[in-house]
Amino acid sequence: MNGPQVRVRTPHDLRRERRRRPRSCWDHLVAAPLWPLHGANLGTLLRTCDAVGACLAVPRLPWVPEALERGNTLRHPACVHWTGNPIRWLQRQRDRGSAVVGVELAEESVRLADLPAARRRTVMVLGHEQTGIPGEALDLLDLAVEIPMVGTGSSLNVAVAGSLVLYRLAGLG
Repeated sequence: MNGPQVRVRTPHDLRRERRRRPRSCWDHLVAAPLWPLHGANLGTLLRTCDAVGACLAVPRLPWVPEALERGNTLRHPACVHWTGNPIRWLQRQRDRGSAVVGVELAEESVRLADLPAARRRTVMVLGHEQTGIPGEALDLLDLAVEIPMVGTGSSLNVAVAGSLVLYRLAGLG
């Protein structure tokens, strides 16, 4: 049986085909796990941010810098910004014209498959692993995104959920 031959692209091919990076890390897309619970999730999100040309915004918690350093397996510095108070930071982002999209199970949530690519600077907010996005932050969202599931769990972990939504917002998935 003669079928199509699969040609694996080389690292050189991949680098040549990639989209150019944004001029500034704050130009387009920011992942904001503002209430992190597990350091491993931050490292995974950092890799996804690099893959889609986004930045990571995190609060100044004592364990976060070490988690990011341990999780950054890239050969270059990652694009990380510190938020301070998450609610005030989100409000400033809205005041500056950013769209604020939360990954949350809410009655008015848009299904992931229906989420369009970001057309302007967008901050994707991720909540706490167990309690989600706090109520005062929900009031700052322009849009909530739901990831439909058929299994027995009610949600994915922060790193997986954030990665899926980042790919959609970046127009890559």
